[in-house]
Amino acid sequence: MGLIAALMAAMLPVASFAATAPKPPDPDSIKKGMAAAPGVITQAGIDCNLANARLLGKATDAKTKTSSTYYEIACKQQEGFIVAVPDKGDTQIYTCLEVRNTPSSGAQCVLPENADPKQGLAPLLAKNKPSCVMTDARAIGQTQDRKTTVFEVACQGGPGYIIDASFPVSAAQPATFGPCFAISADSAMKCTLTDEATSAAYVNALVAKMGKPCTMTGRRFVGSTNDGSSFFEVSCDDKKGYMIEQAANGDVKPAIDCAVADNIGGGCTLTNSRAAQTEQAGLYSRLAHAAGYSCDVSQYAPFNVNVPGHEVVELACSNRPDGAVAIFPASSSESAQIYDCAHSEIAGYRCSFTKPDAAFTTLTADLNKVGKSSCVVSGSRFIGTTADKKSFIEVACADGNPGFLITYGAGPPYVPKEALGCSLARDVVGGCQLPANQKH
Repeated sequence: MGLIAALMAAMLPVASFAATAPKPPDPDSIKKGMAAAPGVITQAGIDCNLANARLLGKATDAKTKTSSTYYEIACKQQEGFIVAVPDKGDTQIYTCLEVRNTPSSGAQCVLPENADPKQGLAPLLAKNKPSCVMTDARAIGQTQDRKTTVFEVACQGGPGYIIDASFPVSAAQPATFGPCFAISADSAMKCTLTDEATSAAYVNALVAKMGKPCTMTGRRFVGSTNDGSSFFEVSCDDKKGYMIEQAANGDVKPAIDCAVADNIGGGCTLTNSRAAQTEQAGLYSRLAHAAGYSCDVSQYAPFNVNVPGHEVVELACSNRPDGAVAIFPASSSESAQIYDCAHSEIAGYRCSFTKPDAAFTTLTADLNKVGKSSCVVSGSRFIGTTADKKSFIEVACADGNPGFLITYGAGPPYVPKEALGCSLARDVVGGCQLPANQKH
């Protein structure tokens, strides 16, 4: 998750400032602050479109005896800062959220633009988690190497996050977001703005959208991708488990069965994926046979498509060389739709388990159905479907003679309507293009 274990308390070394209620800045402090601010921003390396600034004054650290000049910097649509410019040594930078956590320091953000410092995180959220409507935020601290600033945000109806942002914090720099429910309650970086009930309700809402029946018994945050998508694993009371992918905008994609999720974050850990694979293959075999397709499923892979109330799966069979794409309904009262791999591309699905030549027998049979019995198919190419729902597959013949364009009507099932010889099909959907047919 990228969370840092060793965090600083982010205490400002400004004990000489009086820890009293902050007063509105006087015009002279703003005048001096604005004059110095461009140089301070450059020296501190802050990503800041200057909105306002003020001079706080000078203070000496009781331990190091280093004297520093302090400024408050307000930025347009960005987090505000307290910056300490020392007579010698490194510039110290603290966000307004950090100093709000340490009111005893006496150095507080009082410029009007910094009145609500959590709003400075809004651009970072908009870039990485646009679905989060922020309700609260706090600063946790900085890493000891001063490379990361860590925050917590709470989201309306959402999970809440621990954010590892850049140092100094900038919306233009990468950040990682760890959801609160994935962080142990005894962690030093546990969430305090989002409770367990809110986290659980959020994950339950994801489960309800994933397209699989599941009463959740366990949950796990798996990780995030560079595009802001997040992956969650859930286990269900029927012993099944799934990977859920949520896009950065909050959309939930169809669930991925744990049996085929080994390539996602190391696979599922809350369920026995090998046992799940065997059980699921048996279920798909029974459903395929019930739909009239004799397939003892030896391998399967879901298509990551959203067909409401249905699951789209490619099947490989141990009892036959040609596989199929099956659309299994969630309701037992509805029959599955099966597209053998010879015709699955007409339906929009390409087989990967079945070798192309395993479909040639079926295509040869299609030619026979339309009176073209002289051709044993040795090659094929799906061309496409026209606006009037006619689909075309080009085939080559093993005897080296010209092949055909087979026309199929709207389906399913996809029934051949006619086969036009390649020599007569030059002006039909681009004509024949298989190498064997280009010789004629």
